Amino acid sequence: MSDQITPFRIEIPQHRLDDLRHRLANTRWPEVLPGAGWEAGVPLDYLKDLADYWQTTYDWRAHEARLNEFPQFTTVIDGQNVHFLHVPSPEPDALPLILTHGWPGSVVEFMNVIGPLTDPARHGGDPADAFHVVAPSLPGFGFSSPLAGPGWGTSRVARAWAELMSRLGYHRYGAQGGDTGAIVSPELGRIDPDHVIGVHVNNLGTFPSGDPAELAGLTEADQARLELMTTWGRDMSGYAIVQSTRPQTVSYALTDSPVGQLAWIVEKFKEWTDPSAALPEDAVDRDLILTDVSVYWLTGTAGSAARIYYEDARTWGQAQNRSPVPTGVAVFPNDITIRPLAERDHNVVHWTDFRRGGHFAAMEAPDLLIGDVREFFRRFR
Repeated sequence: MSDQITPFRIEIPQHRLDDLRHRLANTRWPEVLPGAGWEAGVPLDYLKDLADYWQTTYDWRAHEARLNEFPQFTTVIDGQNVHFLHVPSPEPDALPLILTHGWPGSVVEFMNVIGPLTDPARHGGDPADAFHVVAPSLPGFGFSSPLAGPGWGTSRVARAWAELMSRLGYHRYGAQGGDTGAIVSPELGRIDPDHVIGVHVNNLGTFPSGDPAELAGLTEADQARLELMTTWGRDMSGYAIVQSTRPQTVSYALTDSPVGQLAWIVEKFKEWTDPSAALPEDAVDRDLILTDVSVYWLTGTAGSAARIYYEDARTWGQAQNRSPVPTGVAVFPNDITIRPLAERDHNVVHWTDFRRGGHFAAMEAPDLLIGDVREFFRRFR
C-alpha cells in the first residue's frame, strides 16, 4: 500500500457555483401553516432570507481562499482517500494534535482555532502551549470523498487516524474532537495508547446503561443534562434516525436541492448552539455556517457523510472498554455530558463546565475551547 502524501488545494469549478446559484434562484418552496415557528422545523421566512443571502451575497471564493491558507494534503489509507489540513507550528517543541470534527461539521469548524493553537505567541499566548495541528476530513465528508466502500464507522476512522499520524512522523501526540470527533478521539486513545498521550473532548455523548445505580445522586447540572437527553430523544433525533437507517434515500433530496441541504444543517445550528442565541447566526457567523454548508453541497457528500450514522448505529448504547488514556472534558451549554457516565467510560482527569458556547464550540466560543485545550495538555508536555 502506498503511503504517499499529496499536496491539495480546494478549487471548486466555476460551473458548480453557477449551478448552485441557478438552483437557489429556482427553488420550489413548500406551503407552511401561518405563524409556524422552529418547533416543526426551519421557518419558511427565515430560510428564504438565508437562501437569498447564499445566492446573492455570500462569496465562496473568499472563503475558499481562506481555507487554502492552511496547508492541505490527501493520502490513501485503507483504500480511502483522506483529506487533511496539516499546519506545523513555528515552535519546534510543539505537541502534535489531531482535531476531529463531527456532523454536520467539517474542517471549516477549525478555521478560527488553528492559528492560536499552532502559533500562540502571535495570538497573545504562551509559545510553550503550541501544537502542530492535523485536522482531517472524516471519510465521506467534504474532500475525503468519494467514500471507497462500506464499513467506515468510527472505530475504522480511529485506526486510519493512527496510521495518518504515524505516516506524518508523529509518535507522541494528543487528540481532540467534538460530536463524532468525541467518539473517534477516545477510540483513537484505545487503539493507539502507546502514542496518544491525552484526549480532550467537547460534546461528549454519555448514555445510561440501564443500571439505576449509575444515575443515583446526580448533581443538579447532571439532572438537567439527563432531562435534555430525554428531550433530544423525543423531539430532536429525527435526523439521526433517518441517517442511521436510510442514508441513501435522504441523500437524493439533499444532493439535488441546496435549500434542502441548507435546511437540514441549519436546523442543527439553531437547536445545538448556545441557548441564549435567538438565531443560528447569533451563535455562529452566517458566512461561516454557509461555508460549512457549501462544503457539503459542492462536494455532494450529504449521503456519504450521513453513512457514518448507519455504520455506527448497530453499536449505539453498547458497553465499551474504559479508555486508559487521560481524558479532558469540556462541557458547553446544550451538551448531554453526564459526569458519572463520562467517568465510567473514560479516564477523566480534567473537567470544565462553561456557561457560554454550545455544540459547535470551535465556532461559537473558540477562546474558551482553545484555553481549555491548552490547559489540559500542559501536564503532558
